[in-house]
Amino acid sequence: MRVSLLLFALALAPLSAQLSAPSRTEIEAMERNFDQKLQRFSIDAPVEVLGLTRGIYLPGYGAAFTAEVSLVQTPGVSPFRPTLSKEDVSRVRAAKLRRLPEIRHLMQEMLLNSAGSMDRVPMNERLVLGLFLFYNSWEDVSGMPHRITMQAPRRGLLDVATNRQPKTALDTIIQVREE
Repeated sequence: MRVSLLLFALALAPLSAQLSAPSRTEIEAMERNFDQKLQRFSIDAPVEVLGLTRGIYLPGYGAAFTAEVSLVQTPGVSPFRPTLSKEDVSRVRAAKLRRLPEIRHLMQEMLLNSAGSMDRVPMNERLVLGLFLFYNSWEDVSGMPHRITMQAPRRGLLDVATNRQPKTALDTIIQVREE
């Protein structure tokens, strides 16, 4: 009897692990949610979403989402405007530098919100959000990141989202990497 119960439990173990993973539909819903947040970030100076969010669940690690954006909409080079003035280049750089702290804050908020929505990601696994930042060839990108990645354990994010931890704890919960 004990052997048959043990075999039954072992047979169900892979099934229970599969049931705990988020479905593709749940990942797609989060992708759409991230896209909407990026597109609605600022009406006056919108972020230009160049590559829609893509997500993947990695069993044993967590859920990761990436997108490609330009921090601000930039003037284009065309036959009628073959080059941009130094002032235009400088203005674009200044606008992107001002936007960086705002996009970091938005990414934190997106991670916090996803912790509550991604309830089938186990608490000990991570949620990751990576933004690839697009720059035109004429831009001065010295000292600016090309990629921002934020990741945190779902449990830590939920603790902040449900006020079990203060929002200031995000600085220790979320790991940020800029390259």
